[in-house]
Amino acid sequence: MRRESREKVFQTLFMMDALGVGPDEAIPLFALTSPPPSDKEYYDATVQGVWDSREEIDALIRRAAENWRLERMTFVDRNILRLGAYEICRSADVPFVVAINEAVDLGKRYGSEESGSFINGILDKISEISSKKKGKK
Repeated sequence: MRRESREKVFQTLFMMDALGVGPDEAIPLFALTSPPPSDKEYYDATVQGVWDSREEIDALIRRAAENWRLERMTFVDRNILRLGAYEICRSADVPFVVAINEAVDLGKRYGSEESGSFINGILDKISEISSKKKGKK
């Protein structure tokens, strides 16, 4: 249930990025082309949460992706990273390992041959940064 909703979040974030629109436009537009997510509460909260936190999330991705400019990443990789980073930093009910594994799976499904390992490396670094911020080991 959550996996399917997470995939729809990614697809909506991709659309928002590609069209340059926010969730108020993107969610109804996405609903025209796709059945509703099975976990609508998670979907709505996560799309809105990524949107509201995008400056912080993008800064974190830039910090973790030392030799990559965010603007040069593919739409697929960039938006999977945004979703994964949001879940790592803001979703108390999603363990780091689950957020990373789900993002890697999305990368393998929608991205290039290298997307899975690229996403894994950056999100692993983000989880380290996030753990240090929260005082965890």
